[in-house]
Amino acid sequence: MSFSRSVGVVLSLAGLLGMAFAADQPAARTAVRAVEQAPAILPQQFGGWQMQGSVKTSTDPALADASNAAVMKEYGFSDLAVATYTRDDGRTLKIRAARFSDASGAFGAYTFYLQPQMTPENAKKEDKIGDQAAFLGQRVLFYRGHVLVDAQFSQESAMSGEQLRELAAALPRPNGNAANLPPLIGFMPHQSEVANTRKYAMGPAALGALAPPVSADLVDFDASSEVTLARYETSSGEATLMLISYPTPQLAAEHLRRIQAAHQMGQPQAGVSSADNSGSFSAKRTGTIVVIASGGVTSSDAKALLDLVNYEASVTWNQPTENAQARDLYLLILNIVVLCGILAGLAVVAGVAFGGIRILMKRCYPDKVFDRPEQMEFISLRLTETVVKGTSHSGPDAGRPAPENPA
Repeated sequence: MSFSRSVGVVLSLAGLLGMAFAADQPAARTAVRAVEQAPAILPQQFGGWQMQGSVKTSTDPALADASNAAVMKEYGFSDLAVATYTRDDGRTLKIRAARFSDASGAFGAYTFYLQPQMTPENAKKEDKIGDQAAFLGQRVLFYRGHVLVDAQFSQESAMSGEQLRELAAALPRPNGNAANLPPLIGFMPHQSEVANTRKYAMGPAALGALAPPVSADLVDFDASSEVTLARYETSSGEATLMLISYPTPQLAAEHLRRIQAAHQMGQPQAGVSSADNSGSFSAKRTGTIVVIASGGVTSSDAKALLDLVNYEASVTWNQPTENAQARDLYLLILNIVVLCGILAGLAVVAGVAFGGIRILMKRCYPDKVFDRPEQMEFISLRLTETVVKGTSHSGPDAGRPAPENPA
């Protein structure tokens, strides 16, 4: 086999190996996660609390909340764990923990179940219970990553918060982009916001239960939209600020026209707060976000509330897109080309090194390492030497054979 053919075979094998090893990694990770068993939500013990009996688990959202099963599905409900813990002093603690597909679902469910009379936790980040918590007597509601926890103490104590922090630290955490919160909530202003009124909806069931200024039909969740809203104090009263995020600015502009047309025509909207419809209504688009301010406030206060929201583009990787798939294909081809280039470079370096060593050895040790006489024997025709019996070696007829004897 020639050297060039050997190099060709090596490069072909390298290309096949590059394609095998540079396959679509996100799809491979998804397949691995699908076959792996999810870790248990609740630990057997934490902070002096010991689980009594066995934990009850279910993947049915109706067992998590029978009246809001559709809402749980919209938030990406995965499974539920219910357990009772006890301490040596006789106190008990009942915990219901719901796991969702990502942190956005857990955050949305937390805002959905957050009640206005609850007291939000006011502590430093390192001292917080999970990512966000609220208290109501002996009940504590908090979420950590993609897990929402509802804890009910039989008797409150000064160490309850510290014990729940240990529980939060023991909860399973989501991997990769599943740990990211929805970027939309970052555009909501904090100034003059009424406590415990911020909500996040991922579908029509959750939005309809919140009595928003705009119905779910106009929001159009089939267009991959998401909604966050909250109530704000203004000089003329309380107003609702609603943000609707769409994948592209074109979709946002189209839906804004629909919303404004429906409001001008005075169409009745199911699930929409009548208090908001009775007051002012202002809307605008900023980037991919439609911003709506409505309620019993003056038009100037509603427009001032709108001005607090301004879109700034940011790069996130919450979900795979067509652009991400194209990027993965580009990286696959690039990796193959780079690998082939590296192997070709190694082949060239090896060839130059072999030839250089051979020349150097022939100069330093002539006929001792390479081209030794016993290794250089080969068949030769010796065409330059003509030896014919009876030829003349001089004169004009030199080299011609002698005529035959007629006798």
